[in-house]
Amino acid sequence: MSNPYLSYTTEQTCSDLDTDVHNGLSNIQEITKRHAVYGDNDLTVDDNESIIVQFLKQFIQDPLILLLFASAAISIILGNIDDAFSIALAIFIVVTVGFVQEYRSEKSLEALNNLVPHYCNVIRSGVTQHMVATKLVPGDLITLQIGDRVPADLRIVDAVEFEIDESNLTGETNPRKKFSEPLMANLPLGERNNMAYMGTLVRHGHGRGIVVATGADTEFGRVFLTVRETEKPKTPLQNSMDYLGKQLSAISLIGIAIIVLVGFFQGKNWLEMLTIGVSLAVAAIPEGLPIIVTVTLALGVLRMSKKRAIVRRLPSVETLGSVNVICSDKTGTLTMNHMTVTKMYIPGMHTPCVIPDGDHLDFSVDKTVGMNKLLLTSALCNNSKRHVNKPESILDTTNPWAGFPVDVALIECCERFGLNDPRSLYTRLSEIPFNSERKYMSIIAHYNSTKTTFMKGAMEQVLKHCAYYTDNAGTQHELTSTMRDEIRKHEMDMAKTGLRIIAAASGILPNKLVFHGLFGINDPPRPYVRESIQQLMTGGVRIIMITGDSIVTAVSVARALGMAIPSSDQEAIQNYAITGDQLDELDDSSVRDVVSRAVVFARTTPHHKMKIVKALQSLDDVVAMTGDGVNDAPALKLADIGIAMGRQGTDVAKEAADMILTDDSFATILHAVEEGKGIFNNIRNFITFQLSTSVAALSLIAISSLFGLQNPLNAMQILWINILMDGPPAQSLGVETVDDDVMMKPPRPRNAPILTVQLLKRVLLSAFIIVLVTTLVFKVEMKDGQVTARDTTMTFTCFVLFDMFNALSCRSETKSVFKLGIFSNRMFNIAVGGSLLGQTLVIYMPLFQKIFQTEALGFKDIVTLIICTSSVLWVDELRKWYHHRKGLIRTKSNYILGNV
Repeated sequence: MSNPYLSYTTEQTCSDLDTDVHNGLSNIQEITKRHAVYGDNDLTVDDNESIIVQFLKQFIQDPLILLLFASAAISIILGNIDDAFSIALAIFIVVTVGFVQEYRSEKSLEALNNLVPHYCNVIRSGVTQHMVATKLVPGDLITLQIGDRVPADLRIVDAVEFEIDESNLTGETNPRKKFSEPLMANLPLGERNNMAYMGTLVRHGHGRGIVVATGADTEFGRVFLTVRETEKPKTPLQNSMDYLGKQLSAISLIGIAIIVLVGFFQGKNWLEMLTIGVSLAVAAIPEGLPIIVTVTLALGVLRMSKKRAIVRRLPSVETLGSVNVICSDKTGTLTMNHMTVTKMYIPGMHTPCVIPDGDHLDFSVDKTVGMNKLLLTSALCNNSKRHVNKPESILDTTNPWAGFPVDVALIECCERFGLNDPRSLYTRLSEIPFNSERKYMSIIAHYNSTKTTFMKGAMEQVLKHCAYYTDNAGTQHELTSTMRDEIRKHEMDMAKTGLRIIAAASGILPNKLVFHGLFGINDPPRPYVRESIQQLMTGGVRIIMITGDSIVTAVSVARALGMAIPSSDQEAIQNYAITGDQLDELDDSSVRDVVSRAVVFARTTPHHKMKIVKALQSLDDVVAMTGDGVNDAPALKLADIGIAMGRQGTDVAKEAADMILTDDSFATILHAVEEGKGIFNNIRNFITFQLSTSVAALSLIAISSLFGLQNPLNAMQILWINILMDGPPAQSLGVETVDDDVMMKPPRPRNAPILTVQLLKRVLLSAFIIVLVTTLVFKVEMKDGQVTARDTTMTFTCFVLFDMFNALSCRSETKSVFKLGIFSNRMFNIAVGGSLLGQTLVIYMPLFQKIFQTEALGFKDIVTLIICTSSVLWVDELRKWYHHRKGLIRTKSNYILGNV
């Protein structure tokens, strides 16, 4: 489709959309009106299938449910209307429970999709705002820089080395260079170089554009609306649950077939046996297992989001519990990323000039001519901008400047020295943006008929372009080797205190610049990072710092954060720290040796991050990697868990990542790893509960059939047990709070099986107790050899109470429920309370007595059953106590042997 704005000039575009190329939209009423006309700037698909239709479909999708329907129909034909009604009611309840589980799973996943709103920088009334992209309207003026995702279709009005990756829209692998000049109206999509399209990524440079289309009217929206929704692939854990379910189903069906056949040969009513067989199949086959896993994972992810860690993909939750190496950026993750210039050095100074903290009122450092040249260069070679944060902004700051933290720190320093922003007086002609490979930024600006180059960046990179320097008085001198050594010495001394060093230079000749000096920028550690590192290291997780700073600065910061760095700088740099250049000189074997012991990697590029991750993975480590830049994306994607920064991170990094930290804090990673371990433990806990209940139910009916006894449970009672097994009590085990001891345990092996020998032993022990005691209750009640309603009610209630006590014991594999706190899991208490209330109605309410073939029990009966069924809890408590004592004895023995 042709786009008229292709051939429009910037002025024509602004005129057509009634906007301004510098100030954007200014009329609030007009913005509101346009939003009402065009709607939100997002892509949504309405679900045409109503919830009622989805519910009704559940009745025909499960062959076992259809078999129960057939059983009810046969009962009607034989005149057993009551039985048919009971079976139909049971079907309705079972299907409803399953539907609620599945619907809850879908809604939880929908909630996950809405966790990461897309933000963008828009200029309205001349003020830059950081706002949700869904609120954009045609005519809005958008600013874009490297790493941003284009929020809507734009007509570009300003471009500086502006390149956009449009591969997700056009299929072209190479980024397209963009400009603002008008083009022909009917060009193909891939050749529209003055347009930027929603969903594409800025790979280089920066620019501005005017919104010309939003939502479904964008090019991406048109493609989106023509593509039908596809079913999301299952997570690895769901697949393993499916496989486990199929195995258990096969075993269960064989057991059920044997039970039914034995019943036939014993002369029992064939319809009754068929109904019981189908009911057992519904109860014993764990068809709800994958759904409960999804709900548990999704609810865990939602809990993590409240702790400022957004997991974008459910499989990542499984991996979090296995992470044993975390490779972390320094700036913004381990440190505050709120930078302040605390020292300035001008060549010739004996000691750097110390700048008091911004809160000090007695700021009395005199600005010299040399300082003025250094400050002027840092202000001109700077892309920070003044902005106003609106309430919807993701940023939590009152700082009036927006931009890269180093740029903001430098412009703030200029203001403190009374230097007003000079950029309006200079005409910027060209720019070479900073990147991690180049390690510097430079611009060419025009002032008083003179073109001057201004540069700032890493000291070595700036120094190699310099032939002269200025002293404190502003006098220019030749840059001798002696002065170069003196500059390096001062840089080293400042770096040892943990400061980030930025050099600045300017000049008319690009490769013969004048060196003006150094800034020492302080970036304090984030709160609780040191404690988080200690906890992770105690739990067997190794922490590696990867930074672009000098090796001296990096080692100093790592030591301050409590990482395993010796006090001697020489020993630290020789054995525990390495630079990116040194890494490039090593072969694969040597790289593996280095990464197995190194704690700090300095002066690194994204290429080095890839190399480090590959080497660690070749050593069978499960690696988490943090990053925020465009070039970090490959390493984030390669790592087992890619972690992007939510505030300073680019959209490219967020797309590649598995997890996003909304506060950019390393301490949040601790919460995520902790939650990941806890979620997996909870999954094992409810699997233990479900398997023990299934095994017990099958074994109880099997033993009765094999020994020629009457069936202790009828079909309705079996289906009720299925509701409890797959319903709220099981799901509430999935939201158990994380055990405090979980971080003390080593990371779980990558391919650790869900069904361990220890878990199976626990399942069989619980099932054995349930079957043994329930059978004894049944035998004691059936004194006259005839099965009465009281007999089945006692047996049925016994099994249900066993279920509740078993669920209570399954809240933790190793910790006593009394240590956990019986009432600490509110959802569990509500679930068990609701189940007990349901059981009370079943045995005391006349309508349900008729359906479930029960009768009222006395107070003494209930007390007796509670005493009997609590045995499964006490035996499990004894098991936990024994293993705890055994572990203490082993630990004490190891301690004594270690001291000997």
